[in-house]
Amino acid sequence: MKITIVSGSPRQASVTVRIAKYLLKYFSEKYTAHQFEFVTLQEHHVPFVEKVWSTINDVPAEFKPLAEKIYSADAFILVTPEYNGSMSSALRNLFDHFPKQVKKTFGIVTASDGAMGGIRAAVAMQNQICAWFGIPCPNMLVIGNMAQKFDADGCLTDEKFINNIMSFSNEFIWLAEAVATKKTA
Repeated sequence: MKITIVSGSPRQASVTVRIAKYLLKYFSEKYTAHQFEFVTLQEHHVPFVEKVWSTINDVPAEFKPLAEKIYSADAFILVTPEYNGSMSSALRNLFDHFPKQVKKTFGIVTASDGAMGGIRAAVAMQNQICAWFGIPCPNMLVIGNMAQKFDADGCLTDEKFINNIMSFSNEFIWLAEAVATKKTA
């Protein structure tokens, strides 16, 4: 199964890219039977939606490598800060170009330096994922007080928080595998 982890903040000083990189390493080491891809919106500046890219042939040449990662993914983990009670507009814009993610599992990860950890963004993302025809994992990873849990290099500094990561990852992988198995049956 191919799982793409998307860091949804285009800001160069993004705190959530640290989480996304940590999760890429964590999942790659723990779930070796699966293949993991990484997309960061710091590197991919997708224009505002004027046309939905329904097939690879619809995608402009400069976005084909990105589109291949999106089209080939069996599941996604979306990592975003909270912007005005929702996900980053860059992340929303990316998937609005590829809105038919039929029966693909989505893991939701939000992070902020505040105590709430982006919970409003996480809840809003559940509805949006359904609009993209995806399946949101009910167990979300909501990271409040992010600076107290991860350092500037993306290393986990709050050892107790690993329990939250393990719970999220186990539930996400279970659901993604169940959906993938059902799709191939």
